[in-house]
Amino acid sequence: MSNRLAYGLIGLAAVLLLVYSSVFVVNERQQAVVVRFGQIQAVHSEPGLYFKLPFAFADADRVQYVEDQALRFDLDNIRVQVSGGKFYEVDAFVVYKITDPRRFRETVSGDRESAESRLRTRLDASLRRVYGLRGFESALSDARASMMQEVRDDLRVDAESLGVTISDVRIRRTDLTQEVSQQTFERMKAERLAEAELIRARGNEEGQRRRAIADRQVVELQAEAQRDSEILRGQGDAERNRVFAEAFGRDEAFFEFYRSMRAYNGALSGTGSTMVLSPDSDFFRFFNDAQGAAPTSPSAPAASAVPATGN
Repeated sequence: MSNRLAYGLIGLAAVLLLVYSSVFVVNERQQAVVVRFGQIQAVHSEPGLYFKLPFAFADADRVQYVEDQALRFDLDNIRVQVSGGKFYEVDAFVVYKITDPRRFRETVSGDRESAESRLRTRLDASLRRVYGLRGFESALSDARASMMQEVRDDLRVDAESLGVTISDVRIRRTDLTQEVSQQTFERMKAERLAEAELIRARGNEEGQRRRAIADRQVVELQAEAQRDSEILRGQGDAERNRVFAEAFGRDEAFFEFYRSMRAYNGALSGTGSTMVLSPDSDFFRFFNDAQGAAPTSPSAPAASAVPATGN
């Protein structure tokens, strides 16, 4: 009885082992390729429970799983040259999906790393070609979107030969290399200095123009003021002469006396000079007589020295 039970358990275990090795599950993120003696027997892209020949260790049916979701690989620090001879450092990434598991198995034996290595090489070459056809500013302008699309189109042919579909290609970073950055900085600095010099020159020109206008206005104002002052001075002199003439006409003797007093004041003010005049000179006639009569004494000295130091 015990032997029969043991045989029954062994048989059950063998059946369970046979069933277990004949069944496999494909989830929603996977695709399965069934390989028998190196040949692809079936491809299962839908999730579910599937059967195969047991005993994969005997090189019977083996199941190879490949991803059924969007995948990504990156390409970093690629040094590319643009048409002007300058260099950029570029980072990019590719989003792809395995859409043909059979071809993917046949070309790269289902090895994702091998597929990505081939695509990475093609991506490097495509980036260099696309950047090399454009100038220095294109990668930093709106043309960047068309550049990414062009790189994606370049990759699609090679990707399809691997059973892969390229969903998107993105240029993550585009930086100038160190030497180009320094050159660009120096160029931008020179441009800013030139612009500053231009603004300064325009400012100096505007300042000179305004100063010239101000100087001309000053000259015009001074000329007008000089003219007005001469007119007023002439009018004042005319009025003074009129008053003198009127005064002379009213009292000629007083006018003569007044003029003599002003002459004494002007001639005898403290100048330190000495005048030698005759005593009977007409200049001293109001000294001898308040009426201004000429001196009559014949015995008067021939000359008199009058110091011009008093008032």
